[in-house]
Amino acid sequence: MMPPLLQSPAPLANPASPASAASALGGSARLARLKAAPRKPGEASFFYWDAHFRNDAVKVLPGEYFVFDEDMLITTTLGSCIAACIWDRDRRIGGMNHFMLPEGSGDSGRYGSYAMELLINELMKKGATRMTLEAKIFGGGAVIGGMSSINVGERNTQFVIDYLQTERIPIVSRDVLEIYPRKVCFLPASGKAMVKRLAPTHADAFVAQDRMAAQKAVPATTGGGSVDLF
Repeated sequence: MMPPLLQSPAPLANPASPASAASALGGSARLARLKAAPRKPGEASFFYWDAHFRNDAVKVLPGEYFVFDEDMLITTTLGSCIAACIWDRDRRIGGMNHFMLPEGSGDSGRYGSYAMELLINELMKKGATRMTLEAKIFGGGAVIGGMSSINVGERNTQFVIDYLQTERIPIVSRDVLEIYPRKVCFLPASGKAMVKRLAPTHADAFVAQDRMAAQKAVPATTGGGSVDLF
């Protein structure tokens, strides 16, 4: 049985506003500007108008990140992958990444060590200060049965917790582990995060994504703030 929905957030924009009307008719000026701008390696580029939230949105795919200082919607969907949403509470700028494995060879946002560095560095370039950063983390679900020897979700979750602790960035809220795929929405200027737990029985896309990650994984060696459900 799916968990109850705790909150249905209000629309992020006034449906009667000129900006909302323009978006409903084919996209806002902000969307057009973002689509036309050059993209950095690994930066998300799938921009669209989200009819549910009535706001501009960008989808972060596996291996990508996005940083912004306005409250457009940054979204992603997760199985065993992790999304870290990091926000500067003073300068009101934030971003999200999406990584599949804790570590790997090469400079790729698919791996947590590189994805976290990429996100934090981009925040700093845009004016964030390390001392005022805080994080919200999502994902790490066990959406594939019978793969306990790999534990990709658990390893991803432990990695991001350890990484943020080492970097002294507090985790103010989290929704991780368990069996659910998740859809995550983040507003980078206000720091608001929302998560929807998806039905495990309708997780084919996440299973395929997580099997791809698991094939590249090796068994591990022995040795605050609020999140709204919508």
